[in-house]
Amino acid sequence: MAAHSAMTKDPWRFIVVRDPTTLKNLAQALPGGKMLATAALAILVCGDQEQAFERQVSNLLQDCSAATQNLLLAAHGLGLGGCWVGVHPSVDAGQRLKSLFGLPSQFVPVAVVSLGWPGEELPARSRFNSEYVRQEKW
Repeated sequence: MAAHSAMTKDPWRFIVVRDPTTLKNLAQALPGGKMLATAALAILVCGDQEQAFERQVSNLLQDCSAATQNLLLAAHGLGLGGCWVGVHPSVDAGQRLKSLFGLPSQFVPVAVVSLGWPGEELPARSRFNSEYVRQEKW
């Protein structure tokens, strides 16, 4: 929750999921989230549109994405493995999660983070591409 937020509105809300049955249901609800079925825990990152700056989904998404990245960096710092499973903009996935967790109507499911002890240690990677960076102008 140390992430930057448009006008310091902090619209992020989190649901920590540890129950194995709920983790399996979560895995079934998200096509890219099969690993959630065996995760130690998951964190559903949602945004409260009523709390977002100007009640704009675009502001909510940026704020929640910054918080999600911080969550993943903190997990890595603790030696945990994490995987960001995107939910938004899939309307179907969002509705499945709203139903599964009983979310209020103004909540937007943004992502689910799968967390646990890594099963393997992979070498560090970089996707730096100097062609993607310009100086001063295009």
